Amino acid sequence: MGGAMALTLAALAYPSMLGLNKVASAQDRVIASTQWGPLTEQDRDFVVKVRAAGLWEYPVGQIGLQKGTTPGVLTASKHLVDGHAALDTTCRKIAPMLNITLPNLPSPQQQGFVSQLKADSGKKFDSDFANILRMTHGAIFNTISKIRSTTKNSLVRALADQANDTVLDHMTVMEKTGLVDFDQTIFQQTTPPKLPNSDLTPPPPAAGQPEVVLTPPPNATSTPVDINGLTGGGSGASPGASPAPTAG
Repeated sequence: MGGAMALTLAALAYPSMLGLNKVASAQDRVIASTQWGPLTEQDRDFVVKVRAAGLWEYPVGQIGLQKGTTPGVLTASKHLVDGHAALDTTCRKIAPMLNITLPNLPSPQQQGFVSQLKADSGKKFDSDFANILRMTHGAIFNTISKIRSTTKNSLVRALADQANDTVLDHMTVMEKTGLVDFDQTIFQQTTPPKLPNSDLTPPPPAAGQPEVVLTPPPNATSTPVDINGLTGGGSGASPGASPAPTAG
């Protein structure tokens, strides 16, 4: 099984390399002033982190609906598709408002998770599915709480609220499969492998490439953030100000 997820990001000028160490550091430097509050590096990275999560977990949910052999795995798969479609809608709504560039592909590490699960079958698929997804959601859970408690940007706060609910739900349904090996999963979650940054960074979208859309299922129960009515952020925002990115 691969190591803990390190979903890494890009935005504004789409930095060429954003690895785990950079994302995990104190990135409170303001890179844009917006009418919804100042946007920091870690705010920007978080938006792309959520997008990147959906780009691999949504298709894994679709795979689980086809290959899962237990009711618990099938239920968890439905939650992945439903939850990440709604999160992705929110990401795609707020990204242009904040002048953030979103990837169309997950990182090489995340693509590796998808390849592994595509190759699995039967009980091995069920077990790997539950443990990989419990590990990756556990790894991002603390990041969400940090962003929610520190960001001064109201759009990023709204996304963090939605992500918190979604990730907690996904962790819970993985645990309810009865297949999670907590000793192994928590060790890998808290002791990620030392991968090169190139493995942890989703590639920037090609020029002119259509934006990938994660379509909600017909019976969707998760809903995107209602952007209407969100007020401006904290100090540093000017009423009516548009995104003004500084050097990345």
